[in-house]
Amino acid sequence: MSSAEMKMEPLTSGASNRIIPILKALRASLIFVYTFFLSFFLFILPRRRRLSSATLLGTPPSSPKKHLKRRSLWLIREEEDTTRRRALAEAVDMGHDDGLCRWTTSIFFGVRRNALFCRSWFPMSGDLRGILLIIHGLNEHSGRYVDFARQLTSCNFGVYAMDWIGHGGSDGLHGYVPSLDHVVADTGAFLEKIKLENPGIPCFLFGHSTGGAVVLKAASYGHIEDMLAGIVLTSPALRVKPAHPIVGAVAPIFSLVVPKLQVKGANKRGIPVSRDPAALLAKYSDPLVYTGPIRVRTGHEILRISSHLMRSFKSVTVPFFVLHGTADKVTDPLASQDLYIEAASEFKDLKLYDGYLHDLLYEPEREEIAQDIINWIEKRLNTL
Repeated sequence: MSSAEMKMEPLTSGASNRIIPILKALRASLIFVYTFFLSFFLFILPRRRRLSSATLLGTPPSSPKKHLKRRSLWLIREEEDTTRRRALAEAVDMGHDDGLCRWTTSIFFGVRRNALFCRSWFPMSGDLRGILLIIHGLNEHSGRYVDFARQLTSCNFGVYAMDWIGHGGSDGLHGYVPSLDHVVADTGAFLEKIKLENPGIPCFLFGHSTGGAVVLKAASYGHIEDMLAGIVLTSPALRVKPAHPIVGAVAPIFSLVVPKLQVKGANKRGIPVSRDPAALLAKYSDPLVYTGPIRVRTGHEILRISSHLMRSFKSVTVPFFVLHGTADKVTDPLASQDLYIEAASEFKDLKLYDGYLHDLLYEPEREEIAQDIINWIEKRLNTL
């Protein structure tokens, strides 16, 4: 094992490999007993009975002021972390000034009024051929797509990218996603804003890993699909399953009771996501890339959206291009193949890269992969 691999060992990335260690860490018997008592006391016993028991024991109810103080301290820490991350996001190098591309950063307020950090790149001259909105993967951020964006602008495409809640320079606890449905809704709202600002320009959605799952679900809504010329998915998280059936049964309860809990076992092993050691080192030394243990609610949300999508392949009608590495250890390339086979879309393509890993746009062949995406977009535009 190389020294670079040794350094990466404690770290991990993506969707399925960050959930499975959590599931293995929770012993079935402990889960059952703990869940039973939690369910009994939190959902079955009447609130009035719990309060009277506390009174009989001589335990005074907790002070509302103390509760509010603890909550306000937590919110202050969260806001301080968001401010720190936003400053880091603003400092990300958006590409050298070569006079061929103009770029900006901005704040977009999502459907729940969360401030979401956004980027855009546009060619300085020439007619705009189309626009691509990038939705990044779990635990990363939009600043990792600078090179891809600039390759697109060199072909006269405009690019937008949005950090999810709890990611990059956006509001929220780092690495915590209260609902992927919120991310789906934010994606649709931001796309609508783009369409209003760029009337008549064909728009595409791009999603990587869990971002690919978000994009596919967003495109399943008619009002969003109507705004799209097509979608591009790299290494999408389409088939993520719990290690044991009991975990799937109790995950919703744990998600409600301890949503922000981090499970220490999540980072025991790191799975390489690129065959480029420099790309791995850059990713895991990036302070905007979340490398901590996955949070319970975030893991449950990935299981939930994956389960939904697995049941919905046959109803997919949006034009799409799905790309996956056959050696991907984070998400399942066979699920991408199943999507391609089962989807009802009339315009669809699949490309599997033999031996490639998860982060396709950080593989040594990244420019060729980006060109494959550009070629597909151009092919799709020729049919409009």
